[in-house]
Amino acid sequence: MFDRLRSYGVVPVVAVDSPDEGLRLCEALIAGGLPVAEITFRTAAAEATIREAAKRFPEMILGAGTILTAEQMRKAVDAGARFAVAPGCNPTTIAAARECAMPFAPGVCTPSDVERAVEMGCSLLKFFPAEAAGGVAMLKALLGPYGHLGISFCPTGGVTTGNLAEYLAIPQVAFVGGTWVAKKELIKAGRWDDIAAVAAAAVAAAKR
Repeated sequence: MFDRLRSYGVVPVVAVDSPDEGLRLCEALIAGGLPVAEITFRTAAAEATIREAAKRFPEMILGAGTILTAEQMRKAVDAGARFAVAPGCNPTTIAAARECAMPFAPGVCTPSDVERAVEMGCSLLKFFPAEAAGGVAMLKALLGPYGHLGISFCPTGGVTTGNLAEYLAIPQVAFVGGTWVAKKELIKAGRWDDIAAVAAAAVAAAKR
């Protein structure tokens, strides 16, 4: 699954307030050539949105983001999410992902985080919050002692069209995640054409 995400290079990280909003968003992303979305569990609509979008748009690669508990992991699986992501490295959610056979990327930003995730069998790690934690320089520093382990990263947090190429130039970066592709204000205003245009620009910028 994560190999398919690598082919796009960018995963939009989104929060929606209703399934209808989420479906319109998926239409916009597909129109922009980016049939991928990480629907975050920051809102109560996440589970229903993933379930409805999975039925309506089978071509979409739908993931569940901001997974903080084992219960949320199970809900994501039941709704039809095909991957899951967390901001932190919680052994409970990692174990739940393993039990559900869910491709899962826990969040890391320190050496201790990386070691904990690797010890629990994770091979794709979310580098978060990427820019606030030191950006490309910090990620390269982490790869010094850990790059030989065969792990890869998904930098998220402060990544934009302007700097994503720097991250994607690192061989161990599978793809980047970001909210800039579908900003909350664009979603609330129903500016779907604008979101489609940003998605298309992101795809173009991510080509490597």
